[in-house]
Amino acid sequence: MSASATAALESTERIVWRKIPITLDLGVGQERLVHFPSPVSVGLPEHLQGRLRIQSSAGTVYWLAQHPFPPTRILVRATDDSQVYLLDVAAPLQGGSTSPVEIALPRQPPVASTEPVPAGPSTHGYVSLTRFAAQQLYAPQRLQTPLPGAVRVPVPAKPVALVRGGAVVAVPLASWRSGPRYVTAVKLTNTSPQAQELLAQGLRGEWLAATFQHHRLLPAGDEADHTVVYLISDRPFSGLF
Repeated sequence: MSASATAALESTERIVWRKIPITLDLGVGQERLVHFPSPVSVGLPEHLQGRLRIQSSAGTVYWLAQHPFPPTRILVRATDDSQVYLLDVAAPLQGGSTSPVEIALPRQPPVASTEPVPAGPSTHGYVSLTRFAAQQLYAPQRLQTPLPGAVRVPVPAKPVALVRGGAVVAVPLASWRSGPRYVTAVKLTNTSPQAQELLAQGLRGEWLAATFQHHRLLPAGDEADHTVVYLISDRPFSGLF
């Protein structure tokens, strides 16, 4: 696992939504990711058109400030209308952050019941699952940290039509299950003579989150013509293709 990929995972800011507006500072020209518990839509104020680019895919929102702007409150709504989030977003002339943010909902207290509750594996967050998969693939054995409840599941080691456009070949490497969620590592290889930019919206399938180890692939034959994407889903990977 590369140092940059490890740093990105380790520096993720985790925030529990308690109905207090969340401050999000952006660096101009630098993309920042915010992971929500479920797919969301974002209401972009009219005065930020041309200043702020927003892309949303499977619960992850990609924020890119194209010009500086003062703090502005932006409403983010879960697509099933079950939850609304308030973010105070700003892009100062200098500063800002590129660290990913993971927003979680408060844990609900257990409901009293006289019925026995069956035991089951715990469910881990998107960041924990992604970090675990990356460590399993690239970290030395002595540095690998077990993830309680995570078990490896079979995945076909053959190309799948994951990336739109046909220039990038995708081959699953490994997959794990934790409770109702699955994390699958997929190798992406550029087969064209042009560099390729990787975006979540360019992926086929229904994913809760997608984390690229690198967002840009150099032309075929270059040592940087491949990378890995970590995909979180609520179904086995083999059932999505």
